[in-house]
Amino acid sequence: MSAVASATYASASSVASPIAMGEDVRPLAFDCRGETDLSIFRREVLGVAAGLPQGRYAINLCEDRYRFLVGFCAAIIRGQTTLLPSCRAPGVVDQVLAAHPGSYCLGDGPLAPQPPHYHCLPAALPRAEGVLPDVPDDALVAIGFTSGSTGEPKANPKRWGDLRTSTGQNLAALGDLLPRQGGHLVATVPPQHMYGMEMTVLLPLLGPVAVHAGRPFFPGDVAQALAQSPEPALLVTTPVHLRALVASGVDLPPMAGIVSATAPLAVELAAAAEARFGCEVREVFGSTETCIFARRRTAIESAWTLLPGVRLSPQPDGTAVHAAHLDAPVVVADLMDLLPDGRFELRGRSTDLLEIAGKRASLGDLTRKLLAVPGVEDGVVLQMDGCDSTGVRRIAALAVAPGISEGEILEALRAQLDPVFLPRRLRRVECLPRNETGKLPRQILLDLLA
Repeated sequence: MSAVASATYASASSVASPIAMGEDVRPLAFDCRGETDLSIFRREVLGVAAGLPQGRYAINLCEDRYRFLVGFCAAIIRGQTTLLPSCRAPGVVDQVLAAHPGSYCLGDGPLAPQPPHYHCLPAALPRAEGVLPDVPDDALVAIGFTSGSTGEPKANPKRWGDLRTSTGQNLAALGDLLPRQGGHLVATVPPQHMYGMEMTVLLPLLGPVAVHAGRPFFPGDVAQALAQSPEPALLVTTPVHLRALVASGVDLPPMAGIVSATAPLAVELAAAAEARFGCEVREVFGSTETCIFARRRTAIESAWTLLPGVRLSPQPDGTAVHAAHLDAPVVVADLMDLLPDGRFELRGRSTDLLEIAGKRASLGDLTRKLLAVPGVEDGVVLQMDGCDSTGVRRIAALAVAPGISEGEILEALRAQLDPVFLPRRLRRVECLPRNETGKLPRQILLDLLA
Protein backbone atom coordinates (compact mmCIF):
# COMPACT_ATOMS: atom_id res chain seq x y z
CA MET A 1 0.00 0.00 0.00
CA SER A 2 2.85 2.37 0.79
CA ALA A 3 4.36 1.77 -2.63
CA VAL A 4 1.02 2.54 -4.31
CA ALA A 5 0.67 5.78 -2.37
CA SER A 6 4.25 6.80 -3.12
CA ALA A 7 3.65 6.27 -6.82
CA THR A 8 0.48 8.36 -6.63
CA TYR A 9 2.48 11.30 -5.31
CA ALA A 10 5.59 10.76 -7.46
CA SER A 11 5.31 14.17 -9.12
CA ALA A 12 4.01 16.01 -6.08
CA SER A 13 5.76 18.62 -3.95
CA SER A 14 8.89 17.51 -2.09
CA VAL A 15 7.47 19.11 1.10
CA ALA A 16 5.45 16.45 2.86
CA SER A 17 4.31 15.65 6.40
CA PRO A 18 2.66 12.82 8.36
CA ILE A 19 -1.07 12.33 8.00
CA ALA A 20 -1.37 11.89 11.77
CA MET A 21 1.00 13.32 14.36
CA GLY A 22 2.16 11.61 17.52
CA GLU A 23 3.34 8.33 18.99
CA ASP A 24 1.48 5.06 18.43
CA VAL A 25 0.07 5.15 21.97
CA ARG A 26 -1.58 8.58 21.60
CA PRO A 27 -5.39 8.29 21.75
CA LEU A 28 -7.09 9.59 18.59
CA ALA A 29 -10.74 8.76 19.34
CA PHE A 30 -12.93 7.49 22.17
CA ASP A 31 -16.49 6.38 22.90
CA CYS A 32 -18.30 4.07 25.31
CA ARG A 33 -15.87 1.25 24.42
CA GLY A 34 -12.79 3.23 25.44
CA GLU A 35 -9.99 4.85 23.46
CA THR A 36 -8.53 4.04 20.03
CA ASP A 37 -4.86 4.87 19.68
CA LEU A 38 -2.82 5.89 16.66
CA SER A 39 -1.31 2.44 16.13
CA ILE A 40 -4.75 0.94 15.48
CA PHE A 41 -5.83 3.96 13.44
CA ARG A 42 -2.81 3.75 11.14
CA ARG A 43 -3.35 0.04 10.48
CA GLU A 44 -7.05 0.57 9.77
CA VAL A 45 -6.31 3.44 7.37
CA LEU A 46 -3.98 1.14 5.41
CA GLY A 47 -6.54 -1.68 5.47
CA VAL A 48 -9.44 0.50 4.31
CA ALA A 49 -7.31 2.24 1.64
CA ALA A 50 -6.51 -1.11 0.03
CA GLY A 51 -10.22 -1.78 -0.52
CA LEU A 52 -11.39 1.63 -1.74
CA PRO A 53 -12.82 1.86 -5.26
CA GLN A 54 -10.84 3.49 -8.04
CA GLY A 55 -11.87 7.10 -8.43
CA ARG A 56 -10.72 10.66 -8.36
CA TYR A 57 -13.16 11.87 -5.71
CA ALA A 58 -14.90 10.41 -2.67
CA ILE A 59 -17.97 11.79 -0.86
CA ASN A 60 -17.52 10.68 2.74
CA LEU A 61 -20.99 10.13 4.25
CA CYS A 62 -19.86 8.23 7.36
CA GLU A 63 -21.96 8.95 10.45
CA ASP A 64 -19.37 7.59 12.88
CA ARG A 65 -16.68 10.27 13.29
CA TYR A 66 -13.86 7.77 13.74
CA ARG A 67 -14.85 5.97 10.55
CA PHE A 68 -15.01 9.33 8.78
CA LEU A 69 -11.42 9.95 9.93
CA VAL A 70 -10.29 6.54 8.67
CA GLY A 71 -12.07 6.99 5.34
CA PHE A 72 -10.76 10.53 4.87
CA CYS A 73 -7.15 9.48 5.44
CA ALA A 74 -7.53 6.31 3.36
CA ALA A 75 -8.74 8.42 0.44
CA ILE A 76 -5.78 10.78 0.86
CA ILE A 77 -3.16 8.03 0.61
CA ARG A 78 -4.96 6.68 -2.47
CA GLY A 79 -4.55 10.12 -4.05
CA GLN A 80 -8.29 10.83 -3.89
CA THR A 81 -9.98 14.11 -2.94
CA THR A 82 -12.81 14.09 -0.41
CA LEU A 83 -15.84 16.16 -1.44
CA LEU A 84 -17.74 17.86 1.40
CA PRO A 85 -21.26 18.79 0.21
CA SER A 86 -23.12 21.47 2.17
CA CYS A 87 -25.39 18.71 3.50
CA ARG A 88 -25.96 14.99 3.01
CA ALA A 89 -29.43 15.28 1.47
CA PRO A 90 -29.70 12.83 -1.47
CA GLY A 91 -30.42 15.59 -3.98
CA VAL A 92 -27.37 17.60 -2.90
CA VAL A 93 -25.15 14.51 -3.03
CA ASP A 94 -26.43 13.66 -6.52
CA GLN A 95 -25.59 17.19 -7.73
CA VAL A 96 -22.03 16.96 -6.42
CA LEU A 97 -21.58 13.50 -7.96
CA ALA A 98 -22.81 14.77 -11.33
CA ALA A 99 -20.46 17.75 -11.22
CA HIS A 100 -17.41 15.58 -10.41
CA PRO A 101 -17.01 12.63 -12.81
CA GLY A 102 -15.06 9.78 -11.30
CA SER A 103 -16.71 10.11 -7.88
CA TYR A 104 -18.00 7.50 -5.48
CA CYS A 105 -19.72 7.64 -2.07
CA LEU A 106 -18.22 6.18 1.08
CA GLY A 107 -20.39 5.31 4.08
CA ASP A 108 -20.60 3.19 7.19
CA GLY A 109 -24.12 1.81 6.98
CA PRO A 110 -27.17 1.29 4.74
CA LEU A 111 -28.63 4.42 3.16
CA ALA A 112 -32.12 4.89 1.76
CA PRO A 113 -32.08 5.85 -1.00
CA GLN A 114 -28.63 4.45 -1.62
CA PRO A 115 -26.50 6.85 -3.65
CA PRO A 116 -24.87 5.62 -6.86
CA HIS A 117 -21.35 4.21 -6.68
CA TYR A 118 -21.73 3.50 -2.95
CA HIS A 119 -18.94 1.78 -1.01
CA CYS A 120 -19.95 0.75 2.51
CA LEU A 121 -17.27 0.10 5.10
CA PRO A 122 -17.53 -3.31 6.82
CA ALA A 123 -18.59 -3.60 10.45
CA ALA A 124 -15.05 -4.59 11.43
CA LEU A 125 -12.55 -2.32 9.71
CA PRO A 126 -9.75 -4.22 7.97
CA ARG A 127 -6.20 -3.70 9.18
CA ALA A 128 -2.91 -3.88 7.33
CA GLU A 129 0.70 -3.58 8.39
CA GLY A 130 2.95 -0.92 6.97
CA VAL A 131 3.90 2.72 7.23
CA LEU A 132 1.54 5.52 6.28
CA PRO A 133 3.16 7.67 3.58
CA ASP A 134 3.66 11.37 4.24
CA VAL A 135 1.29 13.73 2.43
CA PRO A 136 2.67 16.46 0.12
CA ASP A 137 1.67 19.98 1.07
CA ASP A 138 0.21 20.59 -2.40
CA ALA A 139 -2.02 17.50 -2.35
CA LEU A 140 -5.67 18.46 -2.91
CA VAL A 141 -7.24 16.49 -0.07
CA ALA A 142 -10.70 18.08 0.16
CA ILE A 143 -13.18 20.39 -1.56
CA GLY A 144 -15.63 22.13 0.77
CA PHE A 145 -18.90 23.56 -0.49
CA THR A 146 -20.58 26.62 1.01
CA SER A 147 -23.95 26.10 2.65
CA GLY A 148 -26.07 27.98 0.13
CA SER A 149 -27.53 30.14 2.90
CA THR A 150 -26.93 33.22 0.74
CA GLY A 151 -27.21 31.64 -2.71
CA GLU A 152 -25.75 28.74 -4.72
CA PRO A 153 -23.13 26.57 -2.97
CA LYS A 154 -19.56 27.24 -4.15
CA ALA A 155 -16.59 24.86 -4.23
CA ASN A 156 -13.47 25.66 -2.19
CA PRO A 157 -10.38 23.49 -2.70
CA LYS A 158 -8.31 22.61 0.37
CA ARG A 159 -4.68 21.49 0.12
CA TRP A 160 -2.88 19.58 2.84
CA GLY A 161 -0.28 22.23 3.61
CA ASP A 162 -2.92 24.93 3.96
CA LEU A 163 -4.97 22.75 6.32
CA ARG A 164 -1.86 22.04 8.41
CA THR A 165 -1.20 25.77 8.76
CA SER A 166 -4.79 26.64 9.68
CA THR A 167 -4.86 23.78 12.21
CA GLY A 168 -1.81 25.28 13.92
CA GLN A 169 -3.73 28.55 14.18
CA ASN A 170 -6.75 26.75 15.66
CA LEU A 171 -4.57 25.01 18.24
CA ALA A 172 -3.21 28.40 19.25
CA ALA A 173 -6.76 29.77 19.52
CA LEU A 174 -7.94 26.91 21.74
CA GLY A 175 -4.70 26.07 23.55
CA ASP A 176 -5.66 27.56 26.90
CA LEU A 177 -8.90 25.55 26.92
CA LEU A 178 -7.10 22.23 26.44
CA PRO A 179 -4.68 20.49 28.82
CA ARG A 180 -1.07 21.00 27.75
CA GLN A 181 -0.48 17.29 27.27
CA GLY A 182 -3.60 16.96 25.11
CA GLY A 183 -7.32 16.88 25.60
CA HIS A 184 -10.61 15.26 24.68
CA LEU A 185 -13.33 16.72 22.47
CA VAL A 186 -17.05 16.05 21.94
CA ALA A 187 -18.91 17.61 19.01
CA THR A 188 -22.51 18.03 17.88
CA VAL A 189 -21.44 19.16 14.38
CA PRO A 190 -20.87 16.74 11.49
CA PRO A 191 -17.33 16.15 10.21
CA GLN A 192 -18.53 16.88 6.66
CA HIS A 193 -18.99 20.60 7.45
CA MET A 194 -15.83 22.74 7.27
CA TYR A 195 -16.18 23.81 10.93
CA GLY A 196 -16.56 20.15 11.91
CA MET A 197 -13.64 19.21 9.66
CA GLU A 198 -11.37 21.80 11.28
CA MET A 199 -12.35 21.07 14.89
CA THR A 200 -13.04 17.32 14.89
CA VAL A 201 -10.96 15.85 12.07
CA LEU A 202 -7.84 17.99 11.66
CA LEU A 203 -7.33 18.74 15.37
CA PRO A 204 -7.21 15.02 16.28
CA LEU A 205 -4.97 14.24 13.28
CA LEU A 206 -2.49 17.07 13.74
CA GLY A 207 -2.82 18.02 17.41
CA PRO A 208 -2.81 16.27 20.81
CA VAL A 209 -6.59 15.80 20.79
CA ALA A 210 -8.84 12.73 21.02
CA VAL A 211 -12.33 13.11 19.55
CA HIS A 212 -15.57 11.32 20.47
CA ALA A 213 -16.60 9.00 17.66
CA GLY A 214 -20.28 9.90 17.83
CA ARG A 215 -22.28 12.99 16.99
CA PRO A 216 -24.69 13.47 19.91
CA PHE A 217 -27.77 15.48 19.04
CA PHE A 218 -30.16 15.63 21.98
CA PRO A 219 -29.06 17.12 25.33
CA GLY A 220 -29.12 13.72 27.05
CA ASP A 221 -26.88 12.28 24.33
CA VAL A 222 -24.42 15.17 24.74
CA ALA A 223 -24.28 14.55 28.50
CA GLN A 224 -23.63 10.85 27.90
CA ALA A 225 -20.83 11.50 25.40
CA LEU A 226 -19.15 14.02 27.71
CA ALA A 227 -19.32 11.48 30.55
CA GLN A 228 -17.36 8.98 28.42
CA SER A 229 -14.34 11.29 28.38
CA PRO A 230 -11.70 10.45 31.01
CA GLU A 231 -11.30 14.19 31.72
CA PRO A 232 -13.39 17.35 31.24
CA ALA A 233 -13.82 17.58 27.47
CA LEU A 234 -14.14 20.51 25.09
CA LEU A 235 -17.62 20.73 23.56
CA VAL A 236 -17.75 21.88 19.92
CA THR A 237 -21.25 22.98 18.99
CA THR A 238 -23.51 25.62 17.40
CA PRO A 239 -25.83 28.31 18.78
CA VAL A 240 -28.86 26.15 17.94
CA HIS A 241 -27.54 23.20 19.96
CA LEU A 242 -26.28 25.47 22.74
CA ARG A 243 -29.70 27.08 23.11
CA ALA A 244 -31.27 23.62 23.41
CA LEU A 245 -28.71 22.55 26.04
CA VAL A 246 -29.33 25.65 28.17
CA ALA A 247 -33.10 25.28 27.97
CA SER A 248 -33.18 21.52 28.52
CA GLY A 249 -32.43 21.40 32.23
CA VAL A 250 -30.12 18.44 31.58
CA ASP A 251 -27.00 18.49 33.77
CA LEU A 252 -23.75 18.18 31.82
CA PRO A 253 -20.48 16.83 33.27
CA PRO A 254 -17.70 19.39 33.89
CA MET A 255 -16.26 20.69 30.62
CA ALA A 256 -12.94 22.25 29.62
CA GLY A 257 -14.88 24.81 27.60
CA ILE A 258 -17.45 25.27 24.85
CA VAL A 259 -16.70 26.35 21.27
CA SER A 260 -19.44 27.75 19.03
CA ALA A 261 -19.64 28.69 15.34
CA THR A 262 -21.77 28.52 12.13
CA ALA A 263 -24.12 31.37 13.17
CA PRO A 264 -23.91 34.50 15.34
CA LEU A 265 -23.96 33.68 19.05
CA ALA A 266 -26.13 36.03 21.11
CA VAL A 267 -24.45 37.65 24.11
CA GLU A 268 -27.36 36.58 26.32
CA LEU A 269 -27.04 32.95 25.25
CA ALA A 270 -23.26 32.92 25.76
CA ALA A 271 -23.63 34.39 29.25
CA ALA A 272 -26.43 31.97 30.16
CA ALA A 273 -24.33 29.00 29.00
CA GLU A 274 -21.30 30.13 31.00
CA ALA A 275 -23.43 30.55 34.12
CA ARG A 276 -25.21 27.23 33.60
CA PHE A 277 -22.20 25.04 32.80
CA GLY A 278 -19.40 26.83 34.66
CA CYS A 279 -16.94 27.14 31.78
CA GLU A 280 -15.92 29.62 29.08
CA VAL A 281 -17.90 29.81 25.83
CA ARG A 282 -15.53 30.75 23.01
CA GLU A 283 -16.96 31.77 19.66
CA VAL A 284 -14.82 31.26 16.56
CA PHE A 285 -15.29 33.10 13.28
CA GLY A 286 -14.60 31.91 9.75
CA SER A 287 -16.13 30.44 6.62
CA THR A 288 -15.74 27.55 4.23
CA GLU A 289 -13.67 29.84 2.01
CA THR A 290 -11.31 31.12 4.74
CA CYS A 291 -11.40 28.50 7.54
CA ILE A 292 -11.43 29.90 11.10
CA PHE A 293 -9.49 33.14 11.49
CA ALA A 294 -10.74 34.88 14.67
CA ARG A 295 -12.12 34.21 18.16
CA ARG A 296 -13.75 35.96 21.10
CA ARG A 297 -15.36 35.28 24.47
CA THR A 298 -18.81 36.48 23.46
CA ALA A 299 -20.23 36.83 26.98
CA ILE A 300 -17.80 39.63 27.81
CA GLU A 301 -16.26 40.72 24.49
CA SER A 302 -17.78 42.35 21.44
CA ALA A 303 -14.47 42.58 19.53
CA TRP A 304 -12.78 39.66 17.77
CA THR A 305 -9.11 38.68 18.10
CA LEU A 306 -7.39 37.53 14.92
CA LEU A 307 -5.55 34.21 14.94
CA PRO A 308 -1.76 34.30 14.45
CA GLY A 309 -0.65 35.45 11.01
CA VAL A 310 -4.06 36.80 9.93
CA ARG A 311 -4.73 40.38 8.84
CA LEU A 312 -7.75 42.14 7.34
CA SER A 313 -8.27 44.78 4.64
CA PRO A 314 -11.69 46.47 4.49
CA GLN A 315 -13.27 46.54 1.02
CA PRO A 316 -16.35 48.39 -0.29
CA ASP A 317 -18.28 45.11 -0.49
CA GLY A 318 -16.79 43.31 2.52
CA THR A 319 -13.37 42.49 3.95
CA ALA A 320 -10.29 40.82 2.46
CA VAL A 321 -8.79 38.13 4.69
CA HIS A 322 -5.03 37.61 4.39
CA ALA A 323 -3.58 34.49 6.01
CA ALA A 324 -0.69 32.08 5.61
CA HIS A 325 -3.06 29.22 4.77
CA LEU A 326 -4.70 31.15 1.90
CA ASP A 327 -3.03 31.26 -1.52
CA ALA A 328 -4.52 34.71 -2.08
CA PRO A 329 -6.66 37.12 -0.03
CA VAL A 330 -10.29 36.01 0.23
CA VAL A 331 -13.00 38.68 0.27
CA VAL A 332 -15.87 37.84 2.62
CA ALA A 333 -19.18 39.72 2.71
CA ASP A 334 -18.72 40.68 6.37
CA LEU A 335 -18.21 44.39 7.09
CA MET A 336 -15.67 44.99 9.84
CA ASP A 337 -14.31 47.95 11.81
CA LEU A 338 -10.61 47.54 12.58
CA LEU A 339 -9.62 48.66 16.10
CA PRO A 340 -6.29 50.24 17.12
CA ASP A 341 -5.31 47.16 19.15
CA GLY A 342 -5.58 44.88 16.09
CA ARG A 343 -8.98 43.44 16.92
CA PHE A 344 -12.15 44.08 14.92
CA GLU A 345 -15.87 44.64 15.39
CA LEU A 346 -18.46 43.11 13.07
CA ARG A 347 -20.96 45.51 11.49
CA GLY A 348 -22.89 42.83 9.62
CA ARG A 349 -22.71 41.41 6.13
CA SER A 350 -22.93 43.47 2.97
CA THR A 351 -25.75 41.14 1.88
CA ASP A 352 -27.41 41.57 5.28
CA LEU A 353 -27.75 45.37 5.28
CA LEU A 354 -31.04 46.95 4.26
CA GLU A 355 -31.92 50.44 3.08
CA ILE A 356 -35.59 51.23 2.58
CA ALA A 357 -37.03 54.74 2.31
CA GLY A 358 -33.68 56.19 3.39
CA LYS A 359 -33.63 54.11 6.57
CA ARG A 360 -31.14 51.37 7.41
CA ALA A 361 -31.30 48.09 9.30
CA SER A 362 -29.76 44.64 9.16
CA LEU A 363 -31.42 41.27 8.72
CA GLY A 364 -29.41 39.95 11.66
CA ASP A 365 -30.78 42.59 14.01
CA LEU A 366 -34.33 42.09 12.73
CA THR A 367 -33.99 38.35 13.32
CA ARG A 368 -32.76 38.98 16.89
CA LYS A 369 -35.83 41.14 17.55
CA LEU A 370 -38.09 38.40 16.16
CA LEU A 371 -36.46 35.81 18.43
CA ALA A 372 -36.97 38.13 21.41
CA VAL A 373 -40.76 38.06 20.99
CA PRO A 374 -42.23 35.98 23.85
CA GLY A 375 -43.52 32.71 22.43
CA VAL A 376 -41.21 32.64 19.39
CA GLU A 377 -39.00 29.56 19.68
CA ASP A 378 -37.14 29.99 16.40
CA GLY A 379 -37.32 32.35 13.48
CA VAL A 380 -35.62 34.17 10.64
CA VAL A 381 -36.11 37.43 8.75
CA LEU A 382 -35.06 37.71 5.11
CA GLN A 383 -35.46 40.00 2.13
CA MET A 384 -37.50 38.68 -0.79
CA ASP A 385 -36.22 38.45 -4.35
CA GLY A 386 -37.62 40.97 -6.80
CA CYS A 387 -39.29 44.31 -6.11
CA ASP A 388 -42.86 45.39 -5.48
CA SER A 389 -44.68 48.08 -7.48
CA THR A 390 -42.73 50.79 -5.64
CA GLY A 391 -39.35 49.26 -6.48
CA VAL A 392 -38.69 47.98 -2.94
CA ARG A 393 -37.55 44.46 -2.03
CA ARG A 394 -39.88 43.63 0.84
CA ILE A 395 -39.09 41.94 4.16
CA ALA A 396 -40.52 38.53 5.08
CA ALA A 397 -40.24 36.25 8.10
CA LEU A 398 -40.75 32.66 9.21
CA ALA A 399 -41.41 31.86 12.86
CA VAL A 400 -41.79 28.79 15.05
CA ALA A 401 -44.34 29.99 17.59
CA PRO A 402 -46.89 27.32 18.50
CA GLY A 403 -48.65 29.34 21.19
CA ILE A 404 -49.23 32.70 19.47
CA SER A 405 -50.71 33.92 16.21
CA GLU A 406 -49.03 35.68 13.31
CA GLY A 407 -50.94 38.83 14.23
CA GLU A 408 -49.61 38.74 17.77
CA ILE A 409 -46.06 38.36 16.48
CA LEU A 410 -46.47 41.34 14.16
CA GLU A 411 -47.98 43.41 16.95
CA ALA A 412 -44.98 42.70 19.17
CA LEU A 413 -42.59 43.58 16.33
CA ARG A 414 -44.49 46.80 15.60
CA ALA A 415 -43.43 48.07 19.03
CA GLN A 416 -39.76 47.42 18.21
CA LEU A 417 -39.35 48.18 14.50
CA ASP A 418 -39.72 51.05 12.11
CA PRO A 419 -42.82 50.31 9.99
CA VAL A 420 -40.77 50.04 6.77
CA PHE A 421 -38.95 47.01 8.23
CA LEU A 422 -42.03 45.12 9.42
CA PRO A 423 -42.34 41.79 7.56
CA ARG A 424 -44.92 42.14 4.80
CA ARG A 425 -45.20 38.38 4.74
CA LEU A 426 -44.97 36.37 7.97
CA ARG A 427 -45.65 32.68 8.18
CA ARG A 428 -45.71 30.38 11.19
CA VAL A 429 -44.14 26.96 10.59
CA GLU A 430 -43.68 23.88 12.76
CA CYS A 431 -39.90 24.05 12.37
CA LEU A 432 -37.30 25.82 10.29
CA PRO A 433 -35.43 23.78 7.65
CA ARG A 434 -32.06 24.02 9.36
CA ASN A 435 -29.27 21.83 8.07
CA GLU A 436 -26.89 19.81 10.25
CA THR A 437 -25.08 22.91 11.48
CA GLY A 438 -28.18 25.03 12.01
CA LYS A 439 -27.93 27.07 8.81
CA LEU A 440 -30.92 27.93 6.64
CA PRO A 441 -30.55 27.54 2.85
CA ARG A 442 -32.12 30.62 1.29
CA GLN A 443 -33.95 28.86 -1.53
CA ILE A 444 -35.79 26.54 0.87
CA LEU A 445 -36.90 29.58 2.91
CA LEU A 446 -38.21 31.27 -0.21
CA ASP A 447 -40.08 28.09 -1.16
CA LEU A 448 -41.73 28.00 2.27
CA LEU A 449 -42.82 31.62 1.94
CA ALA A 450 -44.17 31.00 -1.54
